[in-house]
Amino acid sequence: MAPKLPLSAFIICQNEEAYLGNCIESLERCAEIVIVDSGSTDGTAALVQSYIDKGWPVRFLFEPWRGYAGQKQFALEQCAEAWCLNIDSDERLDQTLQALLPTLLEAPADTVGWRIARRPYLIGYGYTPEKVRERKNLRLIRKGKGAYDLAQKVHEGIVPDGKVEPAATGSLLHYRPLVIDEQILKENKYSTLKADQHFAAGKPPRPWKMLVSPWLYFFRLYFRNGLWRCGFPGFIEAATGGVYAFLTQAKMFQRHALKNRPNFDDQDLDSVRGKRGK
Repeated sequence: MAPKLPLSAFIICQNEEAYLGNCIESLERCAEIVIVDSGSTDGTAALVQSYIDKGWPVRFLFEPWRGYAGQKQFALEQCAEAWCLNIDSDERLDQTLQALLPTLLEAPADTVGWRIARRPYLIGYGYTPEKVRERKNLRLIRKGKGAYDLAQKVHEGIVPDGKVEPAATGSLLHYRPLVIDEQILKENKYSTLKADQHFAAGKPPRPWKMLVSPWLYFFRLYFRNGLWRCGFPGFIEAATGGVYAFLTQAKMFQRHALKNRPNFDDQDLDSVRGKRGK
């Protein structure tokens, strides 16, 4: 086994027995793997214990759910190594990224983090090719040089204290192939969190975005990110992103509409008033 790197990987999970094993297996170079569970009822705990019994450097902690950002911040704070890697239970490092890790960790002192690409698995296609990538996100951060914005309810990310660079190669492989029935439910959940976040922050609705944002979201994923290379599976992936964008804007509009004009049966009320006036 290759020497360990001064790297803590941190993972939040709940009922991830089906995915977590592959994630852990891809982290063999990490000196520490911090797994924070928020109350699994499947075989997640037993799976993690099996890796601990084999000698993997896993710390398994329980923490009640704090929200995505809060839970990841808690996990980040438990990390002890010089560098910290945020990875989800249904993700794993591809071989290119595993080989690149030592170079990334030898970054100049003024570089506090690295943005890493992510490639999803598409039903009917498989993993998207390396030329098709989601936007690179900050996943690798120096200890003490970044923290999560706790106001973010979804699509949470680390806010860095310094310069961040994009990793030239390598990807996180995201394996959670959901049929469209389940994927739409996920987009509905995430759009609710996003709309609630904007509403709580006092962000006003922009009704025109219901028309524009879905198309912009779709074109960004399908053409700029290159999902067109994946045929109809890529089209479905981009289209569901457009659904998320529409739902977010529609929910924002309705939340403000209900605040300004609460629902009441005005037609029925007028009818009652008319009868009383006779």
